[in-house]
Amino acid sequence: MANHATIKGTKINAGDTVKVFYRIIEKEKTAGKTKREVKETTRERFQPFEGIVIGIRGANDNMSFIVRRIGVGNIGIERIFPAVSPWINKIVITKKGHARRAKLNFLRGAKKKNRLHSEAVAEEVVSKKELKQAAAQQTPNKS
Repeated sequence: MANHATIKGTKINAGDTVKVFYRIIEKEKTAGKTKREVKETTRERFQPFEGIVIGIRGANDNMSFIVRRIGVGNIGIERIFPAVSPWINKIVITKKGHARRAKLNFLRGAKKKNRLHSEAVAEEVVSKKELKQAAAQQTPNKS
């Protein structure tokens, strides 16, 4: 089980928030000069898909990674991207995450409000330690 991979020169880890720019080719039918004439035009654009990397699987050419984001109405949208794909233009890391697991499947059941992202968990641990230290300093020793 891999929790990191290098794709298109970008090293990604499980838990990172990434933006994957995916190539989309659209075909449109437009009317020509006469009614019977129909022209097909192709248009190419790059559509970004931003979300959290919840898993990386495979090795070498068979590697793929799963990106999950929350859509409209708190619906989870997951997309599996092959690592070796001519359709991926670039990958940009928007936030680095520190995950202890290779697969973050527990994010599937969590809601958007109380989703445990690795950064939020790290902040909670630090704040709990600070609270314990402050409580220990306030209580006088009775020895």
